[in-house]
Amino acid sequence: MEIDHYIMKKNKTKLICITGIFSALVFVVTAYLHIPTYNGYVHCGDGFIFIAASVLPMPYSIVVGVLGAMLADCLTGFAIWAPGSMIIKGLLAILFTCKANKIITKRNLIMLLPAALISAAGYYFYEVLITGSFVASLSGIPGSLIQAVVSSIVYVVIGIAMDKYDIKKKVLGGHNI
Repeated sequence: MEIDHYIMKKNKTKLICITGIFSALVFVVTAYLHIPTYNGYVHCGDGFIFIAASVLPMPYSIVVGVLGAMLADCLTGFAIWAPGSMIIKGLLAILFTCKANKIITKRNLIMLLPAALISAAGYYFYEVLITGSFVASLSGIPGSLIQAVVSSIVYVVIGIAMDKYDIKKKVLGGHNI
């Protein structure tokens, strides 16, 4: 019984550490590798949220999306977007599964489309809330869709590379958590 408790505690500590690393990665990629737009910026940080969600179980993957996005918005002068980003990025993390042995699975690839739609619609409605205009907020949709495509490409390319070298298995210690 003591050994089981020790293993569970060790795994939880490992998951918390990996969650912190992914959160920092999402923050850095979102905050510093982006293209400015009139109402914010377009980035590929969502691709790293997708990777985290394909590696980490919930609720850890949700924390990555929420924390990484919130830090990026708050520390780059776009704090007004943080509440919306936290909800939207948390929802995106829920779509992907970590239960498979690989990151790139048929299910995770299919989830890229709902992720794009949730992100674009979520930011559209959040912008409507901020601006009070359904029409003016339409101008943010192209940027959201470009961000979704770029993030999907990043997810697939990095996911394939990680799968090739069995990174998921090595990070999780030879088994899915």
